[in-house]
This record gives sequence, structure tokens and C-alpha cells, in this order.
Amino acid sequence: MNVRQMTSPRSHNAVANQFIINDNNGNQYFQSYRSLIVKKCADGRIFLDENTWDYSRTTGKYRNEFLGENTAETRKKIKSGEYILTDLNSKAVA
Repeated sequence: MNVRQMTSPRSHNAVANQFIINDNNGNQYFQSYRSLIVKKCADGRIFLDENTWDYSRTTGKYRNEFLGENTAETRKKIKSGEYILTDLNSKAVA
């Protein structure tokens, strides 16, 4: 498992409490503070935590950076079923 802090797009300094995690199975996660926000599976599927994906302005800013899109695009992908809302934080994430 590899964990790294995200960096600010402006200053390129490490941002406190915002992390990208790569597991040994090729999956990548965005974590804000102690909550998983996004899981990008090695097979291309993307899961968003149903409770925290749009928790705050800061979470949204770095989630957008992680996904490479804005919140409106994320909402459209949730509505279309391209992104799957699930509980990433209270059960084992496989």
C-alpha cells in the first residue's frame, strides 16, 4: 500500500488531511481526513461514498482534482449510473 498527501495545484505544497492511496490490487482511493471519498477500481469502476462524497468545499475541491472534473460532471455521472454511490467507510472495501 502506498499513501501520499495531495498537493495544492497553486503552490504545489502538501495539503493537510487529503490523501491518495494506492493498494496492492491496482485500486486507487481519495481520502479526506479519515473518510474514504472515492474508490477507483483497477477495472475502471468508480465508487463514491454516499455520505461523504460532497461533504465540504475542501473535500469537493480535492475530489474534483482527483477525478479530473467538476461537481456538475460528477453529479451527471452519478445520475447516469457511471459512478456508483456506496458506503466506503463502514464496511470492508474489497
